[in-house]
Amino acid sequence: MTRDPGTGSVIPRDPLLTQPLSDSPADRPAMATHSRFVQRLRRRYAAELPMLPPGPPRKAAMQATLAQLLAQGHGLSAALRMLRQLVMERLVVLDCEQQSDLAVVTTAVTELAELALDHALLQAERELDEGHGMPCTADGRRAQLWVIGMGKLGARELNVSSDIDLIYIYDQDGETAGTAAGRGRISNHEYFSRAIKTVYALVGETTEHGFVFRVDLALRPHGNSGPPAISLGALEDYLQVQGREWERFAWLKSRVVAPRRCVEDSSASELRSVVLPFVFRRYLDYNVFEALRTLHRQIREHAARRAAGHPERANDVKLSRGGIREIEFIVQLLQVVRGGQFPELRTRSTLDALPRLTRAGLMPQATAESLAQAYVFLRRVEHRIQYLDDQQTHVLPSGDEDLAWIAETMGYASCCPFLSELDQHREFVAQEFDILLGGDAKPCKGNCKGGPKAQGAAAVPDFDAVLERLPADFRQRIEAWRNHPRVAALRDESRGRLLRLVQRTADWLRDEHPGEGIDATHRLQGALRWTDWVEPLLRRESYLALLLERPATHERLLRLLGAARWPARYLLRHPGVIDELASASMLAERFVPEAFESELEERRASLARTGEDDEEELLNLLRRAHHAEAFRTLARDVEGRLTVEQVADDLSALADTMLRVTARWCWQRLKNAHRDEPQYAIIGYGKLGGKELGYGSDLDIVFVYEDEDERAPEAYAAFVRKMINWLTVKTREGDLFEIDTALRPNGNSGLLITSFEAYANYQKGRGSNTAWTWEHQAMTRARFVVGMDALQPRFDAVRSAVVTSERDAQALRSEIVAMREKVRAAHPVRGQKFDLKHSPGGMVDAEFAVQYLVLAHSARHAELIANVGNIALLHRAEACGLLPTGVGHAAADAYRELRHLQHRARLDEAPTQVEAAEVASEREAVLALWHAVFD
Repeated sequence: MTRDPGTGSVIPRDPLLTQPLSDSPADRPAMATHSRFVQRLRRRYAAELPMLPPGPPRKAAMQATLAQLLAQGHGLSAALRMLRQLVMERLVVLDCEQQSDLAVVTTAVTELAELALDHALLQAERELDEGHGMPCTADGRRAQLWVIGMGKLGARELNVSSDIDLIYIYDQDGETAGTAAGRGRISNHEYFSRAIKTVYALVGETTEHGFVFRVDLALRPHGNSGPPAISLGALEDYLQVQGREWERFAWLKSRVVAPRRCVEDSSASELRSVVLPFVFRRYLDYNVFEALRTLHRQIREHAARRAAGHPERANDVKLSRGGIREIEFIVQLLQVVRGGQFPELRTRSTLDALPRLTRAGLMPQATAESLAQAYVFLRRVEHRIQYLDDQQTHVLPSGDEDLAWIAETMGYASCCPFLSELDQHREFVAQEFDILLGGDAKPCKGNCKGGPKAQGAAAVPDFDAVLERLPADFRQRIEAWRNHPRVAALRDESRGRLLRLVQRTADWLRDEHPGEGIDATHRLQGALRWTDWVEPLLRRESYLALLLERPATHERLLRLLGAARWPARYLLRHPGVIDELASASMLAERFVPEAFESELEERRASLARTGEDDEEELLNLLRRAHHAEAFRTLARDVEGRLTVEQVADDLSALADTMLRVTARWCWQRLKNAHRDEPQYAIIGYGKLGGKELGYGSDLDIVFVYEDEDERAPEAYAAFVRKMINWLTVKTREGDLFEIDTALRPNGNSGLLITSFEAYANYQKGRGSNTAWTWEHQAMTRARFVVGMDALQPRFDAVRSAVVTSERDAQALRSEIVAMREKVRAAHPVRGQKFDLKHSPGGMVDAEFAVQYLVLAHSARHAELIANVGNIALLHRAEACGLLPTGVGHAAADAYRELRHLQHRARLDEAPTQVEAAEVASEREAVLALWHAVFD
């Protein structure tokens, strides 16, 4: 494995490419001499070739060589062209005779383009300034012309005979300053238009020394009919109003490549704020699938026309089936679809993007590695094709000698194994491309032309014809859409998508799936809830495209909605999380805090690199990530992959991670932070402390700090206020948690954050200000959540001291029973139903009994000190002899079942009151526990 010097990404090497060409380097033939291009260069530039320093040609070496050529009296135009020829001769030798990495070649060609464009633009400015003065902005600064490199130039992936796709943008309209005599003023637009002509003459025109690069301006706004240069404001208007889907793929790789001064001083960064929202949409964007299909179909049709009557042209390693372009399309499609929410995917380099897609869970690692190997292989073949005659072609030569030379320079003894390897790579790429772009379509086999037919491009189904095929209950719901204003407002393409989704949903209703455990009622509920879910989202057409492009996601959604009501409500609040269902493996996984935190940090770093890491964006990043992870747990829960205890564990671990990350980011952005790392801790109580969080649970937390700095009280108070705001404020992505800090010393009248010493004294009853018994009850479920490592053992010691304190058993019993009556009075149960939580024999009775056992007996039974949960503590209390034989285990089993019933009821938004007979044994078990403890 080697590393790309331009991007830092890892580049795989095909094992065959590392095989030696012969037993001894001295015995290897000088294979570069087979190239007709090299032969011409060595004849023409024999005297100049030694001017290029040994080794890979990098920008510094090229700059030095250019300076020598200019010093010999060559004009810039001739010097740049001669430099290009010297660089190309060197690259053929390095690539074909020394088996250099692909990045050596692409980096050299890219840096040559940057160097040439920078020098050409500077010369154009000098000439124009002399006659017209500098172009000015409204405040008198120099207006700047930015040369935007698109495609492989933007991605630093230029091939050796590539043209360069350019777009010229200037920052502000205005006029030039004029000469000293006050003459020669022209508009900035005219100034830059003339500069572009000069740049083209210096770089793109063919002279006796050839050209530096072929220049293509077809990607500019309005294409070849548009002006050669437009202002930044005009570009923004164009992208917002007229920008087409395929242009998003082009702008994905855009980069300011000249003038160098604007790159170095970041003055060209304004372009980023215009381009990023156009390329990467805020929400998941599956509409681009059809745009890419259309673009790819046009490319294939063009290639087919070129190959008509010329079968040898079908072997195009770039444009034919399974070629370089299809690898680029696979990568770019996933980047554009998800890059709005996954900023770490925003990279221009194809090889750099592949491992990022893997880390984001969008592509299996094996697939990414195989695509990377295919990309490197095909690019190396492409270069060898172009080395032969310096032609901009990607078609394998038909001559046996040329083909044998390519095979040999790739490390193969003959053409047959080389062509076999080529076919294997192309077949793999073609299958991956067809799977990604074809939806339900099977991988294309044989001589495909245009790939599988796009579902979105099919004729719009007839509404009445669709209704006739629907089951009665489902048809009645869909028929109401006939005159629905949202449906009427849909474009024909989107209405067609909607009706095809209705058809597919009806097919799912009818299909038999033995072994799935889904009955007819479940299926019907899924279909009806799907209509309720999709109706408010009809204006967000990308969700229709997502479901149409991902049939498996559509089916998993129907199953999820059929299982319970609450998932539908969650999906309405956070529709973007639906794409989490695209991963078939997701259901079998569990939450991994370390991986989740690492992803968050990577996304934040990606936003920082593009200057987007403002507070609002970070708040939204946290919310999107939390909602997606909570939804994954919800999906596993509804599918029966997790127990209630596992759901609580994962949601609690997620909350811990969100608190840790939020605290770290808040401190880093705190204006009055007085140290690099805060010396604080967050103590969790209640469901967070007991690791029993459910969906939407609030967080009972207390903040403490240990810091002697005189600035500490003010800094930590601001820190906690900021953190609570970050956790609770609603943004366009929703909120995170409701925060309850009432358990802090002195409750709501106390400070939001106190010193650890004051917290410890309060809990342990030192001084006049001490905790109440109910606060000690809460302490039985408290735990250190996040913060300074040194505070964790100290907190554990305080908690242990509190729960093991000697107490009057009868007084404690009376106080806890009285508190239980207050809670019951605050939650009256009406009617004859049994409330799973609050009725006598319900969950609260079991929790209060456990709290008494811990506070009354921990001093003599250390097994009860640890915060291991109610079920485990009941087992331990019985083992200690504190409960009659069987009572603790029976109560633990009952508590588990009551939690399970409560959880399922809340998932289905059903009442948590049930018929008493349904839970008679559980109720009796908890009552037996209550009487054993309190009677």
